[in-house]
Amino acid sequence: MKYLSRIALATAVVAVVLYAAGVITPMAQTGQRSETYRQLNLFGEVFERVRADYVEEVTDEKLVESAINGMLTALDPHSGYLTAKSYQDMQVQTRGEFGGLGIEVTMEQGLVKVVSPIDETPAFRAGLQPGDLITHLDGEQVMGLTLAEAVERMRGRVGSEIKLTIRRAAQEPFEVTLKRDVIRIRSVRSRVIDNTGYIRITTFNEQTQSGLEKAVADLQAEKGKDLIGIVLDLRNNPGGLLDQAISVSDAFLNQGEIVSTRGRRTEDSQRFNAKNGDIADGLPIVALINGGSASASEIVAGALQDHKRALVLGTKSFGKGSVQTIIPLPGHGAMRLTTARYYTPSGRSIQAVGIEPDLEVPAARIDLIDEGKRRSEADLRGALNNDTVKPQQAPANQNAPAGEQAPQATPQAAPPPALGDDNDYQLIRAVDLLRGLHMFNKRAVN
Repeated sequence: MKYLSRIALATAVVAVVLYAAGVITPMAQTGQRSETYRQLNLFGEVFERVRADYVEEVTDEKLVESAINGMLTALDPHSGYLTAKSYQDMQVQTRGEFGGLGIEVTMEQGLVKVVSPIDETPAFRAGLQPGDLITHLDGEQVMGLTLAEAVERMRGRVGSEIKLTIRRAAQEPFEVTLKRDVIRIRSVRSRVIDNTGYIRITTFNEQTQSGLEKAVADLQAEKGKDLIGIVLDLRNNPGGLLDQAISVSDAFLNQGEIVSTRGRRTEDSQRFNAKNGDIADGLPIVALINGGSASASEIVAGALQDHKRALVLGTKSFGKGSVQTIIPLPGHGAMRLTTARYYTPSGRSIQAVGIEPDLEVPAARIDLIDEGKRRSEADLRGALNNDTVKPQQAPANQNAPAGEQAPQATPQAAPPPALGDDNDYQLIRAVDLLRGLHMFNKRAVN
């Protein structure tokens, strides 16, 4: 009798918690009450058995939190329970400053998978790449941990070290030691490449829209009417705030739908439309994406692609087409729940599919090719002179040293050492594309 009473008590506790989390709805109470409480009785029995007989004493709070987290993580890779501390950390992150390694991760087959490292962070400097699998943390297996637990272990005191075991493609597993740091995210960076503007967005936080406006204003102030186009670099951008993705897309569009979200109920569907005003004044745009471009960055790429406002160049994006809503739980933490899927203006769902680039250009390095010694027409005995060129301007011998030959792109397995540098093949192709469009349009006018 005593045992049954304790089970009933445990069931009641869990029922209250689940009700607070919104799992037991009024409809469920009226229409499926008997089945719901039958399942809760089963849960209560397991809860009490663990509480009483587990080899080590476990608090009720930990058991309930673990149960809720297990329920949420079983739904999809992006739903989960946030403890009060994790919820606070997430709020700090969306403001653009947090502590940790600087790495965006997800869970795949029980291992932590790198979506992308954040620029100028310990993870970035250590060379972590999208697609890397983290198998051990300080020698302890990741298998068996939830994503939230793994992330919590990677966080810690600034200056402390953690050893990650990495599995990358067909390579042998290797270890990387990272020193935790304060991660300050400058979400937008920009510079001029000849007459082309280069803007890199690393994440979508509360600073992104204002950072984009400043970047475009700086480019226009520096080059004025000589600015021929903009490269918008969204590679390895793991996403972030939906409203910021909408604002960035709106900045380059004058009208039309940006994105729509569709939930379980029709009445929950939303559409977000652009307002008049293009901060780039119609300049051509090339958007760069790769397998590390996810979520909010895919919204931007999809909107600009569907409205034919930009050419998308690079490789297929990550394919995260779901929306997570953060629901605070008063007195506890919060739950991250997948509540909708998002669709591009043309109605495409990119969930598990991704954005296909208009021009597929793999990551590569630039190598100089030794073509050997060659002869040209000017080297032949008795060759006719070009009478339209003065003698002192005659073509020189074309047998230039190998180091002066024009570089050719040779795809490599390894990615460029850093996105946006002078050896970034995808960026070079994007800039050349804008130059070509400018030359073609100028010739057509003349």
